[in-house]
Amino acid sequence: MMAQLSLSDAYNRASYPVAGHGPRNVAVLKEALASVEDSLAADLYGQGAVIVEFQRKMADYLGKPAAVFFPSGTMAQQIALRIWCDRSGQRRVAYHPLCHLEIHEQHGMHELHHLEPVLLGDAERLIALDDLDAMPEGVGVVLIELPQREIGGELPDWDSLVALTDWCRSRDIRVHLDGARLYECLPYYQKSAAEVAGLFDTVYISFYKGVGGVAGAILAGPEDFMDEAAVWKRRHGGDLISLYPYVVAANYYFDRRINRMTEYWAGARELAARFNQLDGVRTRPERPVTNMFHVHFNRPARAVEQLLAAVAEETGVGLISRVMARGESSASAEVSIGDQYAKVPKERLDMAFQRLEDKLRHA
Repeated sequence: MMAQLSLSDAYNRASYPVAGHGPRNVAVLKEALASVEDSLAADLYGQGAVIVEFQRKMADYLGKPAAVFFPSGTMAQQIALRIWCDRSGQRRVAYHPLCHLEIHEQHGMHELHHLEPVLLGDAERLIALDDLDAMPEGVGVVLIELPQREIGGELPDWDSLVALTDWCRSRDIRVHLDGARLYECLPYYQKSAAEVAGLFDTVYISFYKGVGGVAGAILAGPEDFMDEAAVWKRRHGGDLISLYPYVVAANYYFDRRINRMTEYWAGARELAARFNQLDGVRTRPERPVTNMFHVHFNRPARAVEQLLAAVAEETGVGLISRVMARGESSASAEVSIGDQYAKVPKERLDMAFQRLEDKLRHA
């Protein structure tokens, strides 16, 4: 008997993966580059029409005076927080306990910029106004992430978001938006990107998450702030001789996908409803507020991987590509809907969930 494929292999071989925009391979860049003339001049150390015009486009989209393109969001956000803290004379940055800076960046904010984190509230819920009231003195900037990825992509409602940012402004504390997935929030809020970004002093957006570009990020804010950020970008080594492959791809996929976020959100709600009909399975949020949600299983991670891999092999539908253990007897997975979901025939999806239901019942 042949050994069962691993979950990642089974998902990658599936004819109909449900999440994302498709494989991240060289074709992503080739398609984007094919959209521009061969004669397009490369940027040179942050200058040149290809990058300057895109920065202007993104500044206008976000309703900010200026914007700078960075090779990574990690670099952009650390620099933004450093500048705000330098200007305030404070060395503390307040954010959610599961903020990217806290759990994914090897304490880069502290090691590179000597900034100290202040964790707001409980890891398993959104930041609330009471958390700001309990915040110690000496905070130079508050960071708010929309949506809060590590708890399933949850979002505060609009009035709560306004109250959080108003609280900061009333105390002369700057507020920065980790908007890596800002595009995906807009259908829920029924607001423009500029309206959401207008609540914040500075904002960062990503070009490989929601829109599926190659890499890169924009940091936007006041003109003098962005001039200073450009200096810090050079200090960080972010001024590569040319960034045009990232910029061209960001521009191409932004234009291609920015108006499909409502479609992706609808797909996420439809798929989450299917998962929530299964015994011992739930999603967070139960009804997604963006195109992303988490799926929780009351079974060990290894058992869940085997079930999902078998479903992918038997039906050709890849429901989930990766599972994380949540203790010995439970597991979770993240699902983000993009172009791929609309390509899955409904009868195939029905079959996949029927198989998964049967396997869960008899496992």
